[in-house]
Amino acid sequence: MTPHTDAQPTDAQTAAARPPAARPAAIALPGRPCSIAAALQILGEKWALLAVRELFYGNHRFDRIARNTGAPRDRLTARLRALEEAGVVERRAYSERPPRYEYHLTEAGRDLAPLTQALLAWGDRWVSPEPPVVLHHHPGHPDGSEDPDDADDHGHPLDAAWTCRTCGVEVHSPDLSLEVRSPGWDHRGPAVPGDGAGTAR
Repeated sequence: MTPHTDAQPTDAQTAAARPPAARPAAIALPGRPCSIAAALQILGEKWALLAVRELFYGNHRFDRIARNTGAPRDRLTARLRALEEAGVVERRAYSERPPRYEYHLTEAGRDLAPLTQALLAWGDRWVSPEPPVVLHHHPGHPDGSEDPDDADDHGHPLDAAWTCRTCGVEVHSPDLSLEVRSPGWDHRGPAVPGDGAGTAR
């Protein structure tokens, strides 16, 4: 099966054009109301995240994404379509005859960069004997590219930290507390009136 190539605008393309103030409707899921669960409805299958990885690596054609992920073509087609419908990727035409499309990350897709970097760092530390790839940081280059006029500008290996934008301090898990805002829930689960539940640390 090959990727869909119809030229009609999709719901995802319409969603990508909505103003930043507009927010998606809540996804009805069993269990605790949670943005992690809602995100995993879209991203919680490995072919979806591996397709996003390839787009970050600059591979936008279906054949390259399929080759580099190892995904079955029908599964990859379904994952890309779901990502498009969710507003994470968009298709852009690169050929009219025959109609052919590339996949590109939307703003929502580009916001997944910290997630993919965190998975890469975790895999390097806990799973891979040697890092298969290394991210390089190029300060001062908005797109992270090397300066063609500076042959010595190879950047440096990225060692990213999780930093609070409010106070500028590096974040560590023991420093965090949880404020549950979903009505009828606390950090332990469905709230029971009068059981004295509070903020979790």
